[in-house]
Amino acid sequence: MSADRDRPLSACAPAHVRAAELSPLPRCSLPASASDPFDHRLSITFEAFLATHARKWLTYAYLHTGSEAAAREVTRAAYGQLGRLWPHALRQASVEAYAWSVLKERVVEWLYDHQQPTALTETAAFAVVTHALLRECQQQFAMLESQLGLYAAIARLPERQCDVIVLRHVIGYSDAQIGSLLGVDEVTVRSYASRGKRKLAAALGIDQGNARGN
Repeated sequence: MSADRDRPLSACAPAHVRAAELSPLPRCSLPASASDPFDHRLSITFEAFLATHARKWLTYAYLHTGSEAAAREVTRAAYGQLGRLWPHALRQASVEAYAWSVLKERVVEWLYDHQQPTALTETAAFAVVTHALLRECQQQFAMLESQLGLYAAIARLPERQCDVIVLRHVIGYSDAQIGSLLGVDEVTVRSYASRGKRKLAAALGIDQGNARGN
């Protein structure tokens, strides 16, 4: 286990506060030619994109690697790759979805290179999921999460359902933003969330008739 996991983020802090506790990466920009206005505009759009997503990307990488140092390494690598491909990214149907695929590839690559499974069930930051779900499902999850392994159950969800739960309840993206990242509409995002919660309810032996909310 990495030394970074010995100093986890506070488990009960709101998602946006917890993300703020991760040290930000240095400012990143494209190599632009001072004499080329087009390159300058590209650099501005790239920096604006990173300003919008940087904290959330770092949190996502931390959740899976369990290490702030690894999260910074993974996110920096994703920045570098995206920067090199930024003109290509801007030509895609969804810049957000393309960029998200770059980040996920870097996360998967890091886990593979380190022969390590996702750290979702270990990172203290993942405890925020419990608080979000408790607000929606009330006492059903409150009674069972510590005994029956809610974290592990979430980690075992199909990839898209797990991503939606994490992006929604841990990182704080809206359904519209999640749809942009995953390349689907908001109805599909809500469907993933609903199916994910039904699977969690089944895994934890919860009466699905009593579960509420999406």
